[in-house]
This record gives sequence, structure tokens and C-alpha cells, in this order.
Amino acid sequence: MRIVHVVESLDMGGAEQMVVTLARMQRAHGHDVSVVCLFNEGVLAEEARAAGVPVDACGKRPGLDLRAVRRMRRFIAGARPDVLHSHNPVPHYYAIAATRGVRIGRVLNTRHGMGSSGATGRRDFLFRLAMRATDWGVAVCEAARQRFLTQGLMSAERAVTVRNGIDLTRIRPRSDDAHARLLAGLAVQGSPFVFGSVGRLNVLKDQVTMLRAFAAFCADAAADAASASASAADAAMRAAILVIAGEGEMRPLLEREIAGLGLTGRAFLLGQRRDVPDILAGLDAFVLSSRTEGYSLALVEASAAGLPIIATDVGGNREIVQDDVTGALVPAGDVPRMAQAMRAIAAAPDRCAALGRAGRDWALREGAVETMFARYEALYARGPA
Repeated sequence: MRIVHVVESLDMGGAEQMVVTLARMQRAHGHDVSVVCLFNEGVLAEEARAAGVPVDACGKRPGLDLRAVRRMRRFIAGARPDVLHSHNPVPHYYAIAATRGVRIGRVLNTRHGMGSSGATGRRDFLFRLAMRATDWGVAVCEAARQRFLTQGLMSAERAVTVRNGIDLTRIRPRSDDAHARLLAGLAVQGSPFVFGSVGRLNVLKDQVTMLRAFAAFCADAAADAASASASAADAAMRAAILVIAGEGEMRPLLEREIAGLGLTGRAFLLGQRRDVPDILAGLDAFVLSSRTEGYSLALVEASAAGLPIIATDVGGNREIVQDDVTGALVPAGDVPRMAQAMRAIAAAPDRCAALGRAGRDWALREGAVETMFARYEALYARGPA
């Protein structure tokens, strides 16, 4: 089967990593797979090429760019795809425009987020038009599918849910050795409890709330320091640190927040990292403070690493995190509730470990790329609704 994926780019991100992972597995199963980027190639392009997946870029400029449409048409028509699989709205309506009159067996679009709260903009109008020439619209969580149906962006007959999966062989369970290596790399003494997060530093990920919740957690832990019955867990809590891997436009604000909250030396911005599995294996708990999410691969990875999770109850997060089974769900933007959840997990090592084991069991069942691959294979083979 000849498959062409169309994306904005292969810059670092959850959706982009998912496309590379899926394309790599499709290639390994004998399919002829390529990726077309609407804008630039991105840092993951070489990873795709190393797996035998060609990558082309259209170099789209701001506004309507007919040159990019022509380049995309040349790339896609040259590949003669049996399946055209676009990802997110803008690549989709560009791909539909570029392939008008080109014979393609099956056309799918996957939307990787929750979309906007409304559906009245130019982008959504163009997406609706493009969906008329689309066999299947795919949401990555059931919450997103329901929203798209309500907004009229997808039809009930052609809308399905296929949850994203990850390469579980890349993720190692949490270990004391990895914990020690992470602390050594930060020049942190002792064995404190380590909270961690992975994601772009932007307003929607809302790391400001995470930092403020961690500051409240630290204040509560310090208040217990004089207790004569303080345990080893209490000592780890008092010395707890927070690490955030990722880069983005919010970094200067987060740096000021860390200084203003008195968290210098306790909260660390690690920048863009390619060793996320090593970081996850060194954490004690994972925190996600997003104000909106589709289906977070960061949460799937954290589950696979056997980490208890504290996440905001938005989008598809509750389809990954089971409250009081694999972690805790808290309202978005709620500093006290997030701080309380941090304390509840850090104060109870046995419960912390049990939540992590349950999360890893779930990831092994539901979070594997093999599961996602099989569901897309079945969808590629199905005729239009």
C-alpha cells in the first residue's frame, strides 16, 4: 500500500512524533510511506528518513500560497498514494486543494487536538469544505470526536476515534538508578521527591499554574519540618524538586515566575531534550497543567514509565488518567487542588507506586503504537461511510 502523510512540519511535538512513529511502523510492515510537510521539514525529518520514509517540504509562505499548493500536488501525485492521510486542519484543506483530480483510493484526516471552542473561523469553514472530499475524519479521543460532531466539523457517519500510541520499547520504567542520574545532572544533593513535566512552554500548557502549585506544596512541606514524627517521605517532600522539559515562548515568563516564587534551585527548566525517556525514568511523579488537551502522548509516555500522574481534567486526559487509580485529575488553573494532589502522592510512597503500576498496565494494553497501527490499517481498508 502506498501511503502519504501530510503535516504542517516535523518539528518536535506530540502529533509530529506520532506521525513519524506510525510511518516508521507502516514502513516496517512493507508499505511505501512518505511524508509531505506544508511548511518546513522540522527536526524529526531525519528520524523519518533514517527509517526509510522520504520527507518533502512545500515551504508555505504566509497567506494563500499557490506555489505551495503546486509543490504539494507534485509530491503527492508523484507518490500515487492509495491512502492520503493528513494531520490537522490546514494541511488537510491544502492537501484536498492540491489533489483535485488526482486519483486516490482513500482520504483520511486526523485532528490531534480539541479544536477551538467555537467553529466560525475561516479555517473551520475551509476544513468543512475539505471534509466533503474525505472518507474518514479521525479524532484522537472520544471527547474531541464529540466536540467535532457538535460543531459540525465532522459527520457522525464518517467520524471515528483512533487514540494515538507510542513506541513502548523507547520507554523504560522508573528506576532508582535513573533517579540518581537525573539528580546528578542537576547537581542536586540527597534523594528528593522529583515531580516532572514534558511539553511546550506555552500559555495553553499553563506551566505557571504548575509552578505556583509546586510553590504551595513546598510551603506546606516546610511547615511540617519541625514535626518530631517526620518520616523519610517527609524529608523527601521537604527537598522536592520540579523539572520541566520543553521549550517555547513562555520561557522568559516562567524564569521570572521561578525567581519570584523563590523556587531557584528547586524548579528547573531543562529546555528541549531528546532524552525524554531517561528523564521520565528518573521522576517520581508526572504533572500536566494544560488548559486544553486532545490526547496527550506525554501522559501516555508517563504512564508507560510507571509514574503516578497529576493532570488537569480537560480534553482526553480522563481517557488516560483514572482518578485515584493511576493518578489524580484536578480542575485546570486550580493551584490549591494541584498542590493538594502533589502532597497526597508524595506523602504516600506505597500509594505512589501502586498508581504507577496501574498506569503502566494501562499503557501496555492501550498505549502501544501497535494498537494504533492496527486500527488505522483497518480504517484504510474500509470503504467510505
